[in-house]
Amino acid sequence: MIEANWLLFFVSSLVVIATPGQDMILVMSKALSQGTRAGVTTAAGVSVGLLGHTLLATLGLGALLRTSEWLFVALKFVGAAYLIHLGIQLVLTRSTALTAAASARYSPRQLFMTGATSNISNPKIAVFFFAFLPQFVAPEATHPTVTIFVLGALFALLTFLVKGPVAVFAGRLSSWFQARPQALLWLYRSSGMVMLGLAAKLVFSRREG
Repeated sequence: MIEANWLLFFVSSLVVIATPGQDMILVMSKALSQGTRAGVTTAAGVSVGLLGHTLLATLGLGALLRTSEWLFVALKFVGAAYLIHLGIQLVLTRSTALTAAASARYSPRQLFMTGATSNISNPKIAVFFFAFLPQFVAPEATHPTVTIFVLGALFALLTFLVKGPVAVFAGRLSSWFQARPQALLWLYRSSGMVMLGLAAKLVFSRREG
């Protein structure tokens, strides 16, 4: 029996998921540049990345990240380095690169792995999961660890149910952007600047608690 405060969990989760962040930007940029399927595939990768964080939270890595300064810093810089890599690629995009991208697009596997890597390489999410999920476990729960895992899996599913439609909506604008290379170029570079800003925010972030 999974005992949890379901209503509070669903409402809180939807608020968190709908808040714009690096995953939302990544999903939208892929959908706008390559179409609906690319955005949905990236969203699926993001959700699977959350399943990885669910396993880490269930196994207690979140607690280790909260107490181990060096481990948190190490993982934080790995995540920031990945965001910087994505950001620089976007900022340095040129018109000729957009033309090439139109004919040589990322494969579904590459899109999926980009979404998953972007999510799983962020240690703040691991800490967030460890602090967030236990709040909804009922005090009388007989199997709290199992409940945390189920809540994390549901959070990942809700993430896909929110970001998937966002990808569909953005994908509908893909043709408009493809017909206007300069607008698409501006979108790429703006997204790259946001990614670099998120990387800086991650670098200077501190553990909570």
